[in-house]
Amino acid sequence: MSLRRRIALLASLGLLAFSAATARTQESPAAAPPAPNPQRPNQQPPPLVTTTGLVHLVVTVTDKHHNFITDLDKSDFKVIEQGQPQEIKFFGRETDLPLRIAMLLDTSNSIRPRLEFEKDAAVDFLNKVIRRNKDLAFLMTFDNEPEVIQDYTGDLDLLMTAIRAQRAGGGTALNDAICLASQKLMHAPLPEGPQKDLRRVVVAISDGQDTLSDRALTDAIDASIRSEAAVFSVSTNTDWLAVDDASKPSKYHLEAGDKVLEQFADQTGGHAFFPYRLDDLAQSFQDIGTELRSQYFIAYAPSNPPAVGTYRPIQVETTRKGLIVSTRKGYYGSALPSAPTGN
Repeated sequence: MSLRRRIALLASLGLLAFSAATARTQESPAAAPPAPNPQRPNQQPPPLVTTTGLVHLVVTVTDKHHNFITDLDKSDFKVIEQGQPQEIKFFGRETDLPLRIAMLLDTSNSIRPRLEFEKDAAVDFLNKVIRRNKDLAFLMTFDNEPEVIQDYTGDLDLLMTAIRAQRAGGGTALNDAICLASQKLMHAPLPEGPQKDLRRVVVAISDGQDTLSDRALTDAIDASIRSEAAVFSVSTNTDWLAVDDASKPSKYHLEAGDKVLEQFADQTGGHAFFPYRLDDLAQSFQDIGTELRSQYFIAYAPSNPPAVGTYRPIQVETTRKGLIVSTRKGYYGSALPSAPTGN
């Protein structure tokens, strides 16, 4: 081979080698950027808090004028069980937990004169309280027996249509309705994602005079406690006495049905309302919505857990003087996993 051809061949081979090396360099992945410093300030992710296995309490605090107190901290509360203070594992102010609401509408003959206005007030309440893609509610009516008219939904149109279609007639099976609603709330749909805590609420409109239930009052109260549902009751009784000023009526006395509605509220951490005029019904529902947005969420692990199925009374206090604390009066022991540590 001539010298000129040898030089040309060597030049071609060198060009091919250079091109291959360049291609390999371009196909190689870029070096990964340095990992962020986990100790760098303000770069820590928020801690994941779970309250599975803890006793859950939704707490309302008011002053003597019935104004909601919403600026308390974890250190302002004490939870007492069997005379012993309990360590609060989780605390939330103005809790934003998803709501699961049981709307119980008395459709018996006794509330016929107020039924239309009650339906208006119930629709207005759900419109103001239900948050899209977060809260769910179902409608149950009760006269001779309870009946689920609209199952769990966040669709306000479905709920409103179901409420508007109701008619009055028959007796009153309030206890059976509370039991059935509590069972549904106990198995309420859980929110998506890792956070599974809920606030379960019963809103019951009734005169409280049960005439047809198969279940006793104590059964209904126990069922609501086991489901961790707070019962908000709105009385339809009209036995009022105006004293001195007719524009400021006073309750002459609590009817037997009124006392039943108070028991549900007192034992579960809810509230009983006794509207005088038709217009007061709307105010009662507005007050319920305000209270649901003015509460605290407390979770704690009992230092001496009760046996499964055993009722354990509890007491929640605040260190600030002159305030009134409302929450459920106790809970039933259950077979729950060991409680994790919260914040």
